[in-house]
Amino acid sequence: MKVKLASSYGFCFGVKRAIEIAEKYEDSATMGPLIHNQNEIDRLKTDYNVGLYNNLTDVKPNDTIIIRTHGIPKNDLKDLRKKDAKVINATCPFVTTPQQIVKKMSAENYSILIFGDQDHPEVKGVKSYGEDQDDVHVILTADELDNLNFKYDKIATVAQTTRKKEIYLEIVNKLILKNKEVRVFNTICDATFENQDAARELSKEVDVMVIIGGKNSSNTKQLHHICLENCQDSYLIENAKELDSSWFKDKNLCGITAGASTPDWIIQEVVNEIEKY
Repeated sequence: MKVKLASSYGFCFGVKRAIEIAEKYEDSATMGPLIHNQNEIDRLKTDYNVGLYNNLTDVKPNDTIIIRTHGIPKNDLKDLRKKDAKVINATCPFVTTPQQIVKKMSAENYSILIFGDQDHPEVKGVKSYGEDQDDVHVILTADELDNLNFKYDKIATVAQTTRKKEIYLEIVNKLILKNKEVRVFNTICDATFENQDAARELSKEVDVMVIIGGKNSSNTKQLHHICLENCQDSYLIENAKELDSSWFKDKNLCGITAGASTPDWIIQEVVNEIEKY
Protein backbone atom coordinates (compact mmCIF):
# COMPACT_ATOMS: atom_id res chain seq x y z
CA MET A 1 0.00 0.00 0.00
CA LYS A 2 1.31 3.40 -1.00
CA VAL A 3 1.09 6.13 1.63
CA LYS A 4 0.90 9.89 1.14
CA LEU A 5 1.06 12.35 4.02
CA ALA A 6 -0.88 15.61 4.00
CA SER A 7 1.23 18.71 3.32
CA SER A 8 0.43 19.95 6.83
CA TYR A 9 -0.41 17.73 9.81
CA GLY A 10 0.32 16.89 13.42
CA PHE A 11 1.72 18.92 16.31
CA CYS A 12 0.85 22.61 16.35
CA PHE A 13 2.90 25.33 18.05
CA GLY A 14 0.86 25.30 21.25
CA VAL A 15 1.13 21.54 21.71
CA LYS A 16 4.87 21.49 20.98
CA ARG A 17 5.34 24.25 23.55
CA ALA A 18 3.30 22.40 26.19
CA ILE A 19 5.19 19.13 25.65
CA GLU A 20 8.54 20.94 25.99
CA ILE A 21 7.33 22.55 29.22
CA ALA A 22 6.19 19.21 30.64
CA GLU A 23 9.51 17.56 29.75
CA LYS A 24 11.33 20.40 31.50
CA TYR A 25 9.42 19.92 34.77
CA GLU A 26 9.88 16.28 35.76
CA ASP A 27 7.85 14.94 38.71
CA SER A 28 5.15 17.55 38.10
CA ALA A 29 1.42 17.18 37.41
CA THR A 30 -0.91 18.73 34.85
CA MET A 31 -4.25 20.29 35.77
CA GLY A 32 -6.46 18.32 33.43
CA PRO A 33 -5.02 16.37 30.46
CA LEU A 34 -2.16 18.43 29.00
CA ILE A 35 -3.29 17.66 25.42
CA HIS A 36 -5.95 15.47 23.83
CA ASN A 37 -3.75 12.46 23.18
CA GLN A 38 -3.66 9.68 25.76
CA ASN A 39 -0.64 7.95 24.19
CA GLU A 40 1.50 11.06 24.58
CA ILE A 41 0.22 11.64 28.12
CA ASP A 42 1.24 8.07 28.95
CA ARG A 43 4.73 8.72 27.50
CA LEU A 44 5.16 11.83 29.65
CA LYS A 45 4.15 9.82 32.72
CA THR A 46 6.58 7.00 31.91
CA ASP A 47 9.56 9.10 30.82
CA TYR A 48 9.19 12.21 32.98
CA ASN A 49 6.82 11.20 35.79
CA VAL A 50 4.32 13.89 34.79
CA GLY A 51 1.11 13.07 36.61
CA LEU A 52 -2.49 14.18 36.11
CA TYR A 53 -4.77 16.09 38.46
CA ASN A 54 -8.44 16.55 37.62
CA ASN A 55 -9.44 18.62 40.66
CA LEU A 56 -7.94 21.44 42.69
CA THR A 57 -8.36 19.27 45.79
CA ASP A 58 -5.70 16.93 44.36
CA VAL A 59 -3.04 19.62 44.71
CA LYS A 60 -0.59 19.11 47.57
CA PRO A 61 1.90 21.58 49.12
CA ASN A 62 5.06 22.11 47.05
CA ASP A 63 3.54 20.47 43.95
CA THR A 64 4.51 21.78 40.53
CA ILE A 65 1.30 22.18 38.53
CA ILE A 66 1.21 22.67 34.75
CA ILE A 67 -1.88 24.30 33.25
CA ARG A 68 -2.97 22.36 30.15
CA THR A 69 -2.91 23.77 26.62
CA HIS A 70 -6.68 24.37 26.62
CA GLY A 71 -6.46 26.48 29.77
CA ILE A 72 -8.73 26.33 32.81
CA PRO A 73 -11.56 28.60 34.07
CA LYS A 74 -10.48 31.93 35.50
CA ASN A 75 -11.59 31.21 39.07
CA ASP A 76 -9.86 27.81 39.07
CA LEU A 77 -6.61 29.49 38.06
CA LYS A 78 -7.10 32.10 40.76
CA ASP A 79 -7.74 29.44 43.43
CA LEU A 80 -4.78 27.38 42.24
CA ARG A 81 -2.43 30.35 42.63
CA LYS A 82 -3.56 30.67 46.27
CA LYS A 83 -2.30 27.19 47.06
CA ASP A 84 1.25 26.43 48.20
CA ALA A 85 2.27 25.12 44.79
CA LYS A 86 4.37 26.22 41.83
CA VAL A 87 2.11 27.03 38.86
CA ILE A 88 3.45 26.76 35.29
CA ASN A 89 1.02 28.04 32.67
CA ALA A 90 1.22 26.01 29.44
CA THR A 91 -2.03 27.42 28.04
CA CYS A 92 -1.58 27.90 24.30
CA PRO A 93 -1.14 31.62 23.46
CA PHE A 94 -3.81 31.21 20.77
CA VAL A 95 -6.22 30.17 23.55
CA THR A 96 -5.14 32.98 25.87
CA THR A 97 -6.08 35.51 23.16
CA PRO A 98 -9.86 34.83 23.15
CA GLN A 99 -9.79 34.74 26.95
CA GLN A 100 -8.44 38.29 27.04
CA ILE A 101 -10.79 39.46 24.28
CA VAL A 102 -13.82 38.21 26.20
CA LYS A 103 -12.55 39.87 29.38
CA LYS A 104 -11.98 43.23 27.64
CA MET A 105 -15.16 43.34 25.54
CA SER A 106 -17.33 42.19 28.42
CA ALA A 107 -15.95 45.00 30.56
CA GLU A 108 -16.91 47.43 27.76
CA ASN A 109 -20.54 46.27 27.90
CA TYR A 110 -20.57 44.01 24.88
CA SER A 111 -22.65 40.85 24.89
CA ILE A 112 -20.38 37.89 24.17
CA LEU A 113 -20.91 35.16 21.60
CA ILE A 114 -18.55 32.17 21.43
CA PHE A 115 -18.58 29.81 18.46
CA GLY A 116 -17.63 26.45 19.91
CA ASP A 117 -18.55 23.43 21.99
CA GLN A 118 -19.78 24.51 25.42
CA ASP A 119 -18.50 21.26 26.96
CA HIS A 120 -14.95 21.68 25.62
CA PRO A 121 -12.36 22.73 28.24
CA GLU A 122 -11.05 25.53 26.01
CA VAL A 123 -14.52 27.06 25.65
CA LYS A 124 -15.25 26.69 29.37
CA GLY A 125 -12.07 28.63 30.08
CA VAL A 126 -12.81 31.38 27.55
CA LYS A 127 -16.41 31.73 28.76
CA SER A 128 -15.27 32.19 32.35
CA TYR A 129 -13.68 35.56 31.47
CA GLY A 130 -17.05 37.18 30.78
CA GLU A 131 -18.23 39.55 33.53
CA ASP A 132 -21.90 38.53 33.22
CA GLN A 133 -22.02 34.78 32.68
CA ASP A 134 -25.71 34.98 31.70
CA ASP A 135 -24.70 37.19 28.77
CA VAL A 136 -21.95 34.92 27.44
CA HIS A 137 -23.53 32.67 24.83
CA VAL A 138 -22.03 29.56 23.22
CA ILE A 139 -23.33 28.13 19.93
CA LEU A 140 -22.27 25.65 17.25
CA THR A 141 -24.54 26.71 14.36
CA ALA A 142 -26.01 29.90 12.92
CA ASP A 143 -29.55 28.58 13.53
CA GLU A 144 -28.97 28.76 17.27
CA LEU A 145 -28.82 32.56 17.05
CA ASP A 146 -32.61 32.60 16.72
CA ASN A 147 -32.97 31.46 20.33
CA LEU A 148 -30.57 33.93 21.93
CA ASN A 149 -31.42 37.10 23.85
CA PHE A 150 -28.47 39.48 24.19
CA LYS A 151 -28.32 41.99 27.02
CA TYR A 152 -26.78 44.73 24.85
CA ASP A 153 -27.13 45.82 21.23
CA LYS A 154 -23.34 45.51 20.90
CA ILE A 155 -22.01 42.00 20.29
CA ALA A 156 -18.42 40.71 20.40
CA THR A 157 -17.73 37.26 18.99
CA VAL A 158 -14.80 34.85 19.21
CA ALA A 159 -14.32 31.26 18.06
CA GLN A 160 -12.91 28.10 19.56
CA THR A 161 -9.45 27.80 18.00
CA THR A 162 -10.12 24.49 16.21
CA ARG A 163 -13.50 25.24 14.61
CA LYS A 164 -14.32 25.42 10.88
CA LYS A 165 -14.01 28.94 9.48
CA GLU A 166 -16.90 28.39 7.02
CA ILE A 167 -19.40 27.88 9.84
CA TYR A 168 -17.98 30.86 11.74
CA LEU A 169 -18.59 33.01 8.66
CA GLU A 170 -22.21 31.85 8.53
CA ILE A 171 -22.69 32.82 12.18
CA VAL A 172 -20.98 36.19 11.74
CA ASN A 173 -22.99 37.06 8.61
CA LYS A 174 -26.28 36.31 10.35
CA LEU A 175 -25.16 38.19 13.46
CA ILE A 176 -24.33 41.32 11.45
CA LEU A 177 -27.74 41.34 9.79
CA LYS A 178 -29.56 41.22 13.12
CA ASN A 179 -27.52 43.56 15.35
CA LYS A 180 -26.43 47.21 15.28
CA GLU A 181 -22.80 46.66 16.23
CA VAL A 182 -20.77 43.48 15.93
CA ARG A 183 -17.06 43.10 16.78
CA VAL A 184 -15.66 40.01 15.10
CA PHE A 185 -12.41 38.43 16.29
CA ASN A 186 -10.97 35.63 14.18
CA THR A 187 -9.47 33.41 16.88
CA ILE A 188 -9.36 30.21 14.83
CA CYS A 189 -5.75 29.04 14.78
CA ASP A 190 -3.75 29.28 11.52
CA ALA A 191 -2.39 25.78 12.11
CA THR A 192 -5.97 24.53 12.15
CA PHE A 193 -6.61 26.22 8.78
CA GLU A 194 -3.50 24.69 7.26
CA ASN A 195 -4.17 21.17 8.52
CA GLN A 196 -7.80 21.28 7.43
CA ASP A 197 -7.03 22.61 3.97
CA ALA A 198 -4.27 20.04 3.48
CA ALA A 199 -6.56 17.20 4.60
CA ARG A 200 -9.31 18.41 2.26
CA GLU A 201 -7.01 18.44 -0.77
CA LEU A 202 -5.43 15.07 -0.01
CA SER A 203 -8.80 13.38 0.55
CA LYS A 204 -9.74 14.25 -3.04
CA GLU A 205 -6.94 12.17 -4.56
CA VAL A 206 -6.69 9.02 -2.42
CA ASP A 207 -8.66 5.77 -2.13
CA VAL A 208 -8.67 5.72 1.67
CA MET A 209 -7.86 8.27 4.39
CA VAL A 210 -6.54 7.62 7.88
CA ILE A 211 -6.81 10.41 10.43
CA ILE A 212 -4.64 9.93 13.52
CA GLY A 213 -5.51 11.59 16.80
CA GLY A 214 -7.42 11.51 20.06
CA LYS A 215 -11.06 10.43 19.77
CA ASN A 216 -11.95 13.26 22.17
CA SER A 217 -9.97 15.87 20.23
CA SER A 218 -12.08 18.56 18.57
CA ASN A 219 -9.58 19.35 15.83
CA THR A 220 -9.06 15.66 14.98
CA LYS A 221 -12.81 15.08 14.70
CA GLN A 222 -12.99 18.12 12.40
CA LEU A 223 -10.30 16.61 10.17
CA HIS A 224 -12.25 13.34 10.00
CA HIS A 225 -15.43 15.18 9.05
CA ILE A 226 -13.63 17.14 6.31
CA CYS A 227 -12.07 14.00 4.84
CA LEU A 228 -15.43 12.22 4.75
CA GLU A 229 -16.74 14.94 2.43
CA ASN A 230 -14.43 13.72 -0.35
CA CYS A 231 -13.46 10.20 0.71
CA GLN A 232 -16.10 8.00 2.33
CA ASP A 233 -13.43 5.48 3.31
CA SER A 234 -11.99 7.78 5.98
CA TYR A 235 -11.11 6.36 9.38
CA LEU A 236 -10.20 7.99 12.69
CA ILE A 237 -7.71 6.09 14.86
CA GLU A 238 -5.57 6.86 17.89
CA ASN A 239 -2.70 4.51 17.09
CA ALA A 240 -1.54 1.69 14.81
CA LYS A 241 -3.28 -0.98 16.90
CA GLU A 242 -6.65 0.29 15.68
CA LEU A 243 -5.89 -0.27 11.98
CA ASP A 244 -8.04 -2.81 10.14
CA SER A 245 -6.53 -4.55 7.10
CA SER A 246 -9.97 -4.74 5.44
CA TRP A 247 -9.93 -0.93 4.99
CA PHE A 248 -7.15 -1.27 2.43
CA LYS A 249 -8.47 -4.16 0.35
CA ASP A 250 -8.48 -3.23 -3.37
CA LYS A 251 -7.10 0.22 -2.52
CA ASN A 252 -3.93 1.70 -4.03
CA LEU A 253 -3.21 4.98 -2.24
CA CYS A 254 -3.75 5.83 1.44
CA GLY A 255 -3.72 9.43 2.62
CA ILE A 256 -2.68 10.25 6.17
CA THR A 257 -3.26 13.31 8.31
CA ALA A 258 -3.05 13.84 12.04
CA GLY A 259 -4.52 16.11 14.69
CA ALA A 260 -2.63 18.91 16.40
CA SER A 261 -2.00 16.74 19.48
CA THR A 262 -0.61 13.73 17.61
CA PRO A 263 3.16 13.15 18.05
CA ASP A 264 5.42 12.12 15.17
CA TRP A 265 6.27 8.75 16.73
CA ILE A 266 2.65 7.62 16.58
CA ILE A 267 2.28 8.84 12.99
CA GLN A 268 5.39 6.93 11.93
CA GLU A 269 4.14 3.73 13.56
CA VAL A 270 0.89 4.03 11.58
CA VAL A 271 2.73 4.69 8.31
CA ASN A 272 4.98 1.67 8.86
CA GLU A 273 2.02 -0.60 9.50
CA ILE A 274 -0.04 0.59 6.51
CA GLU A 275 2.90 0.14 4.15
CA LYS A 276 2.85 -3.59 5.00
CA TYR A 277 -0.62 -4.07 3.49
